[in-house]
Amino acid sequence: MTTICFETIQDKALAGERIDREEALYLLREAGLLELAALANAVRFRRIPEPRVTFVIDSNPNYTNVCVTDCVFCAFYRKPGAADGYALTVEQVMEKIRRAAELGATTVLLQGGHNPQIPLDYYLTLVRETRRRFPQVTPHFFTASEVAMMAQVSGLSIRGVLERLKEAGQYTLPGGGAEILSDRIRRRLSTKKGPAEAWLSVHREAHRLGFKSTATMMFGHIEEDSDILEHLDHLRRLQDETGGFTAFIPWSFKPGHTPLEPRIARHALPTRYLRMIALSRVYLDNVPHVQASWFSEGKKTGQVALHFGADDFGGTLFEENVHAAADFINKTSVEEMVTLIRESGFQPAQRTTLYGIVKQW
Repeated sequence: MTTICFETIQDKALAGERIDREEALYLLREAGLLELAALANAVRFRRIPEPRVTFVIDSNPNYTNVCVTDCVFCAFYRKPGAADGYALTVEQVMEKIRRAAELGATTVLLQGGHNPQIPLDYYLTLVRETRRRFPQVTPHFFTASEVAMMAQVSGLSIRGVLERLKEAGQYTLPGGGAEILSDRIRRRLSTKKGPAEAWLSVHREAHRLGFKSTATMMFGHIEEDSDILEHLDHLRRLQDETGGFTAFIPWSFKPGHTPLEPRIARHALPTRYLRMIALSRVYLDNVPHVQASWFSEGKKTGQVALHFGADDFGGTLFEENVHAAADFINKTSVEEMVTLIRESGFQPAQRTTLYGIVKQW
């Protein structure tokens, strides 16, 4: 059996060679945290030589909290018929986007529950009206599982739904709903969302149609290290196939008010998050960007993550309700984003959804 050592992995990564799952498991479990940080940072600067960290001015509103999927990690959703369930009209959503646009947002990440009472035309109208009324805003709408619900309600295929969204003016998809791309875990967390391939197939079809999308991972619940590696492996293989992912965004599970809360002994520690950022930068050698999350992990941890291989600081998130439902609230402003990045030793730059540079400080 070949002995794995950090120096061998380091030499491979810095030479641009791909590390394998066994080597990735070593980095996740055994590598010194600061050694791993230095390696991930070197890989980051090999890919992006500029000491620049980007962020996007955005908002993350929701159009409905009614959902039939019953994910055990979610505190946001309400069952159909619940007194506090809601589904916004198109005009109500447009008002949320208008407020975000007035604050300078160039991206709106719109998502909601899986509400079988909403017809496909509603979603298409949201995209068309956003493009018509707010041409400066990119409609970064609807996760893979929402697209699957649209297909179920409309009777169209996944591709058919995506074609109609594209015709309406949508060209990007957010990566939410991936959780952990391990069938063993998904059966316990989100049975009704289907296996890993259900998420992957939506992004595959989207990429084939010319969409770009992000990839995410929610960890720190019931997964094991092998599940983390399976998740990253799925993403790397799909990116080899399509090249459609712009960024990878991991965050730790927030258990407050969720059905899963009694089964979680403790939250994922910041060191676990930093190790995940660094590992993903080294392992996902074909994904352009890795995003540090000031929002989900706290501003200080987010700043430190910029020295663990991350090159993006996420968005301003003027509105966010899903984490708030779990009693996790974190807010910022454009001015604070710039300051946080500068304090970390990097040059702040505002970007678009597709990582075009809008402004540098």
